[in-house]
Amino acid sequence: MTESTYLIEIAWEVCHKVGGIYTVIRSKVPATKEVWGDNYFLIGPAVEDQYQYEFDPTDDLSGPIGATVEHMRNMGYDVQYGTWLVTGRPKIILLKPQATFNRLETIKKGLSENFGISSAEDNELFDQILMWGDQVRTFLSVLSQKKGDTKAIAQVHEWLAGVPLLGVKEMNLPISTVFTTHATALGRSLAMNKPDFYKSLPTTDWHQEAKKYWILPIVQMERACAKNADIFTTVSELTGEECKYLLGKEPDLITPNGLNIKRFSATHEVQNLHEEFKEKIHNFVMGHFFHCYSFDLDNTLYFFTSGRFEFKNKGYDITLKALVRLNELMKKEKVDKTVVFFFITPRPSWSINPDVLHTRAVMEEINKTCEKIEEQVGRKLFYSAAADQENFTLPDLNNFVEEYWKLRYRRILQSWKTNQWPIVVTHNLKNDIDDDILKYLRDNQFVNSPLDKVKVVYHPEFINSTNPLFGIDYEDFVRGCHLGVFPSYYEPWGYTPLECIARGVPAVTSDLSGFGNYVSKNMKDYEDKGVNVLKRKTGNETKTVENLAQYLLHFTMTSRRFRMIQRNKAEDLSESFDWKELTKYYNEAYKKALE
Repeated sequence: MTESTYLIEIAWEVCHKVGGIYTVIRSKVPATKEVWGDNYFLIGPAVEDQYQYEFDPTDDLSGPIGATVEHMRNMGYDVQYGTWLVTGRPKIILLKPQATFNRLETIKKGLSENFGISSAEDNELFDQILMWGDQVRTFLSVLSQKKGDTKAIAQVHEWLAGVPLLGVKEMNLPISTVFTTHATALGRSLAMNKPDFYKSLPTTDWHQEAKKYWILPIVQMERACAKNADIFTTVSELTGEECKYLLGKEPDLITPNGLNIKRFSATHEVQNLHEEFKEKIHNFVMGHFFHCYSFDLDNTLYFFTSGRFEFKNKGYDITLKALVRLNELMKKEKVDKTVVFFFITPRPSWSINPDVLHTRAVMEEINKTCEKIEEQVGRKLFYSAAADQENFTLPDLNNFVEEYWKLRYRRILQSWKTNQWPIVVTHNLKNDIDDDILKYLRDNQFVNSPLDKVKVVYHPEFINSTNPLFGIDYEDFVRGCHLGVFPSYYEPWGYTPLECIARGVPAVTSDLSGFGNYVSKNMKDYEDKGVNVLKRKTGNETKTVENLAQYLLHFTMTSRRFRMIQRNKAEDLSESFDWKELTKYYNEAYKKALE
């Protein structure tokens, strides 16, 4: 199959980082390229020149793909052809959406007449996607004339690449199609707003609900793609059930998501990397908390959650309630530890809070002052030890510090210390009053009191190495933490817990996430290997909160040795989710599509 067939992967997030699909495709490239070799290509958008950071153009236009690129350029299209600079180095074609602006109304009319897809009014993104998709359709049409007897499969991800898929059907092109949806637009909207989302699925009026949430054209596109693709797949059984009722068709296959585990692997370095990056988090915690009060960092655990801000879907509501309960339990059990919990989720903000930056800067000055004093004391102590002929006891080290440094040390500490409590959010949010996380914390007076065993840091943007508060990338931050907490209510797959265990960090997920559901059904002894699957399908909210709080308490009371063993086991478990293991599901879909 792979020797006589072109595999063309089409997605809005090829070489264009917008969301999770980018991670899916990018991580899948090496394993796919290993199987399909030079017959593997990707098509994505050339948006605002962002692609240039990951794209290397080529002048080699040999073969049917190159001939198609040249033909389209002669037609007047701006076609970028080259290599995607990711592991595997696949060939990619990038097309600029604006090139077919003059055809936009014609595209919309064709979709309406042939597939019953409405037009999205005043939606710039939707229009861009239609124009880009129309060019991809043209590319596939030209390729059909150039490829000779070679077969071709178009692997289309999400409704955003629906236009070329429907174009293949409409023009009856000799190309097999596979449509993969990673979530449904309607499902995501309903889950955020309907308390009984899963129970009400069988009776949901998809058309009425899609109109209600202003996403009717998107849902119509999804339904048309599911109906017209040769093979329809999704990432989990949970989303498959959702597709059955909201898209009107059950998937032909489940194609679970994986990772390029080699990129994450640290083998015997897992413990060393954890200690190295935990130290970086220690520095942040000292700067954020210690000017107000202190606690023992050797007895402090770092938990976190991250992802897009969907308060209910991502389980932030459950997490907050469990943290309040955990705080009560730790006080009751007199647990001699502190938990610092990080919420890492992007929210509109003006800037980092000046007070946070100031305390961090002053702490750096304290560090420099201490280093100068240390240098001075060390030098004088060594001289004193070498020169002393009679007294072999340690001298008073205060005598070795110059008055200038004593005064500087005292003044800088006085300027740093305060009686206020540490603030929760590190940035100035644009809407501080209505923020769901802050509202809950304030309503429950859970705002970093010195008496609380559980502290909260709300960081409303993703962490990277240019961030002045942490100075490390997100993946390094994860390695420095002890536990990832992701008790999602709606999560078609869920990369965050998988990325945790790939870095040797235990994680909480739920049986309402595709990943958690897959683990609970296919893995033995997964709890012993660092994955806790919270039962949300059958439990009510009160029970779910209590179960999560009890698990967090149990984890808090484990020994350092136990946590070290779990980190190694978690990393071992992640090997089962390497794309080398999971691409077999996609290859089965391609085989069926050709048949």
